[in-house]
Amino acid sequence: MRETFEISDRFIEAGDANELLYEPLRGDLSFRRTRRYEIDFEGEENNLVSFVEKTLKDSISQELNRGEDSAFESFVFALEYGMKPGALDLEKEAILSYHRGIENPGFELKELNIRQRIYLFGDGANESDRFIRDICNYAIHNWSVIPGEK
Repeated sequence: MRETFEISDRFIEAGDANELLYEPLRGDLSFRRTRRYEIDFEGEENNLVSFVEKTLKDSISQELNRGEDSAFESFVFALEYGMKPGALDLEKEAILSYHRGIENPGFELKELNIRQRIYLFGDGANESDRFIRDICNYAIHNWSVIPGEK
């Protein structure tokens, strides 16, 4: 089975998208950042959800969205990126190691993919190429651009 979890910060407001770029934008764009965990597993789904809630999410400062739907609405576009297969991903290794150390987790973690998602909001053109150029590293990242819902 496969399950997707997207974690966003509850108290951090949208920031100026120019913070992400080397050269400022002409439009007025802001951004929010999330982390997506795509997990292939076998076993009890409730145990997987409990594992995610206890180990990957801070119950006070973060919100957990479950499923494929985007965490936010009315965005211009979203840039989703993560490590290429074979690239060293320390967060992934730490999560897998922690899971292996649990005596009886109630599920088998078959595959874990961690992706960052940057949602862009506001009145500006879709300048996704600039964000890809300034954020993604061609040697270690793969990415996709998700069209906005505006």
